[in-house]
Amino acid sequence: MALPVSNVAKSRDWYVKNLDFKVEFENAGITAIQDSAGFTIFLVKTSKNLAAEKVTLTIQVKSVDRKHKKLTGMGVKFVNPPQNLFWGYGAELRDPDGYMINLWDQVSMRKANRQKSKTA
Repeated sequence: MALPVSNVAKSRDWYVKNLDFKVEFENAGITAIQDSAGFTIFLVKTSKNLAAEKVTLTIQVKSVDRKHKKLTGMGVKFVNPPQNLFWGYGAELRDPDGYMINLWDQVSMRKANRQKSKTA
């Protein structure tokens, strides 16, 4: 997936530091970062205004609650802390360019879905 960003190095560092992505390669102004499942995002510098871009990344983590606690301790601001949201149990934050990041984990999502089906 190609993701237009205003500053490739800043975005690379943010994803590596906060969401544990690894740098796959850097070449000719493009940086490829990869999550723990092997999904690659190509960070590409753009000069366009990113305000109109509508991208939401949904990223699986080991524990939404632990990741939220760690990131808030590092000063990362969340749009929504871990809770039941319209898409399931998770947390929402924004990357340096304002793209929405939805964090989820299998255990919490499964538990939330079981509770939802009991009340339905």
